[in-house]
Parts: sequence; C-alpha cells; structure tokens
Amino acid sequence: MSETEGQMKGRVAIVTGAASGIGAEVAAQIANEGARVVAADLNEPANLPEDAEFAALDVTDPQAWQKLVADVVARLGRVDILVNCAGILAEGTLWSTTLEDWRRIIAINVEGTFLGCQAVIPHMPAGGSIVNIGSISAWLGDADLLGYTTSKAAVVNLTREIALDCARRGNGVRCNSVSPGTTGTPMVRDFFNAGPRATHDEWIAAHPLGREILPGEVAAVIVFLAGDDASFVTGADYPVDCGALA
Repeated sequence: MSETEGQMKGRVAIVTGAASGIGAEVAAQIANEGARVVAADLNEPANLPEDAEFAALDVTDPQAWQKLVADVVARLGRVDILVNCAGILAEGTLWSTTLEDWRRIIAINVEGTFLGCQAVIPHMPAGGSIVNIGSISAWLGDADLLGYTTSKAAVVNLTREIALDCARRGNGVRCNSVSPGTTGTPMVRDFFNAGPRATHDEWIAAHPLGREILPGEVAAVIVFLAGDDASFVTGADYPVDCGALA
C-alpha cells in the first residue's frame, strides 16, 4: 500500500489493455488508490484488482466504446480517468508492411485511443484526466518498425490536440501521454520471440541505464498524471526510458 492510498477514492477509471503488461499494472495501482476500475480488454485479466470489474472491449469499435461508456456512466455516474493502454507492436519496413498490417496497427494504436477519448470526454467532470501510451519510438525513427513508430508519433500529437481542445473548451479535463522504452511486458516478449531483425540486447543497449523497464515503473508515472498531484500538467509527453531519449 502506498502512502497516498485513497487519493482516488470515489473516482471511476477505465483502463484499456488491462489484461496484461502496463495496463494490468495501471489497473492495480489505480484500484489501490481507491478508484473503481473498469479493466477493459479483449481478454479477461487473470487477476482482477479488488474493486475492479472486467469489460470486454474491442478498442477499434466505436459502438463498443459508446456502449461501454454509457454502461459505466449509468451504473457509476461518471468517468474520471481514462488510460488508453491497448496497443500492438509489429515489425515491418516500408516494403514489407502490407496495407492490412498498416491498417491494423493504426486502428488499434491510434484509432482506439481517439475513439476512447471521444467517447469518454463528454462524461468527464472537471478534474478528469486522460493518459495515453506513446513510446520512445514516437521520437526515434526505426526503419524496421514503420507502422509502430508512425502510430506512436500520432498518439503523442493526438494527446496534444486533445489537451488543447479541452483547455479551449474550459471543461477541466487534462490529457497527457507516457512514452516508455523497452518494458518487460508480454507484448515485448512476444515481439522478440517472433525473431525480429533487432535483438532484445540491442534494444536494452540503447538505454543508458542499461536495463529493461518494469511495467510497474511505467504505471507509477501514469498514476501520477492521472491524479491531482499533476493538476498543472496537460499536453505533455513523459519519457519513461532509462535515459534513451537523453
């Protein structure tokens, strides 16, 4: 239990990609702070945090988003926090990436984030917070990750646009993103198990601190941005990357 346990008591959070990796850690940490958490994913988490519930969600489906948010608001009255963790990582160059590959990456990583923000913001009270998941790949080109790097750059700039739109409307909603480096998640493990051109050691070598990042370390920054201690932060992207972008 953290010293600030309970700082989110009474709040309602939707976390996508919550079945594993960063999303699962975010759901657990936000629940630990007292919020009611809706853990949304295609697959049900193996271990749901206390005071959390599972909701099946395809983030690329606008009707599914509208249905989920309407249900949460009808039962719980509001959505205070949205964390868009759902995403995929895939290798592919300009020439090896098919249009189908491209559209799938953009649909999940970018459109899923866009649809979530669009569905939730009308139901967010002042003080609401959105955190999207970028990547250091948003800031560093990689010829073997064409679709992924492009999608994450789009998420970071989408975050800025949403932050400015909310500020202009004066609705009191903040929007930020977090850009992790190589993190020890099932998504990353599956990527390297598929035998890409790069190796895990090469990715870690790009981190000046020389180690992989833990999902919980990324989640802790997300929870900070979602909470009141970050009430002054909007439109920002926070690298969590062991110094890779330094």
